[in-house]
Amino acid sequence: MQLSDGRHVPDLHLDRAQVERCRALADRITAPVLEFVGRHTTVSIERTVLRLFGLHDAGPRGVPLVNMAVDALHEKRLLHRGAAYWMGYVMRRGATDPLAIVERMAALPSDPEPLPPAEEHALLAEMRGEARAGVDELRSRVQARDALRAELGVGPRPHKYLIVATGNIHDDVEQARAAAQAGADVIAVIRSTAQSLLDYVPHGATTEGYGGTYATQENFRIMREALDDESRKLRRYVHLTNYSSGLCMPEIAFSAAWERLDMLLNDAMYGILFRDINMKRTLCDQHFSRRICALAGILINTGEDNYITTADADEAAHTVIASQFVNESFAHRAGLPDRLIGLGHSFEIDPEREDTIARELAQALLVRTLFPDAPIKYMPPTKHKQGDIFFSHAYDMMSDVVGWVTGQGIQLLGMMTEAMHNPFLMDRYVALKGADYVYRAWRSMGAEITFRPGGMVESRARETLGKALALLEEVARDGLPASIARARFGDVARAEDGGKGLSGVVPRDPAYFNPFLEILEGAR
Repeated sequence: MQLSDGRHVPDLHLDRAQVERCRALADRITAPVLEFVGRHTTVSIERTVLRLFGLHDAGPRGVPLVNMAVDALHEKRLLHRGAAYWMGYVMRRGATDPLAIVERMAALPSDPEPLPPAEEHALLAEMRGEARAGVDELRSRVQARDALRAELGVGPRPHKYLIVATGNIHDDVEQARAAAQAGADVIAVIRSTAQSLLDYVPHGATTEGYGGTYATQENFRIMREALDDESRKLRRYVHLTNYSSGLCMPEIAFSAAWERLDMLLNDAMYGILFRDINMKRTLCDQHFSRRICALAGILINTGEDNYITTADADEAAHTVIASQFVNESFAHRAGLPDRLIGLGHSFEIDPEREDTIARELAQALLVRTLFPDAPIKYMPPTKHKQGDIFFSHAYDMMSDVVGWVTGQGIQLLGMMTEAMHNPFLMDRYVALKGADYVYRAWRSMGAEITFRPGGMVESRARETLGKALALLEEVARDGLPASIARARFGDVARAEDGGKGLSGVVPRDPAYFNPFLEILEGAR
């Protein structure tokens, strides 16, 4: 099979009827979820709307203005009309600057006086005009990013993806520059542990964090500016990614789009399974966040690699495939084309087993064959990493070999000390050097290798696809919420009305107003 970037990978013969059935089932699974999404909004969606209108700042004690406004509207049971409506309402009564607008919104009574029909019509028209202007400005920023990328060009596939995660954005910048100079194509700023559980986005630059650096709009700006500078020096565009998940999924997607990020980790089920965020909240937020990603041309990375860190990678391989079909369907329904759907998987089978490479090849080639136009992101081993850094490095390079042979789009490079602490700069250099060696040494092997019909690789791939189809049949029959409750993904069970953030889900009023959603859905 020849990929769109010119690389060749071994052919894998699959039952096309099974593949088509998987896609049809995925659409059946996502349809009722999106019907629910279409009837609800969330506090994070409404905060994102206000950010799109320009309310980026913080108020007293560092509380984001959007939280001050939306929390008050939600407490007074006004959010079902949409924050955009009430913003227009107070602006027509004289509020102009951001703080005054927020204070007037927070001071609204629980039963504001209705507007005369003509005035309400004028309000909606004015806010739609403001929304179009906001989207135009966002698009101009995205176009600037795309122009620089086109001018400088990018490295060949698979893009070499490296993480930085010090807690201090300024230290992250120095690590990112060093990684780019050593050959990295993508810099991922790992988000501070458990930020996904915060129902607000911290404001400004941050210089301390645990297990990573806070995802804030200012931190995004600082890193993007540094990487643009480094890209010009290197005459090669360096991509930037961060995380759009948790209780502020849409807000982070907006901030990333505004600050010209290229990629975002954005998964339909990650927050539900691994952060115990309520599934209704997550599924509403992920759809709006993906609408923003589609508008801004941001490539999403899904999180199926996480399933096989909590479940056995060999036994649960089919759950990865089933989830990828579901994630693809959600992404398509949010307007994302295949070229922006970076489905994730990983090299995670226990290395003590025999024939793990054949089984890893089967999984990676199956994903590549099922989603030929998607920029697949391949994760290195983490679950079975050891303190033995020499074995760790060899283990990572086997992942590089599988990634190259199977034509992955984005290769996250493993670090030899990853099991012990935040990697040293030298570890990134060694990872890049090893990956470059693999890509040179295996340059043409994808076109040279042919797997034996009925052999281990082909049989394993067909077995996994068959199990994925059976799982999708079950999920389509029972519904996604019930399937998650029965731990069908990642061996993690979550209740439909459990978890964090359910109180932030709000049924829409028949007169609900969100001019940005109208634009994102192509209605206006």
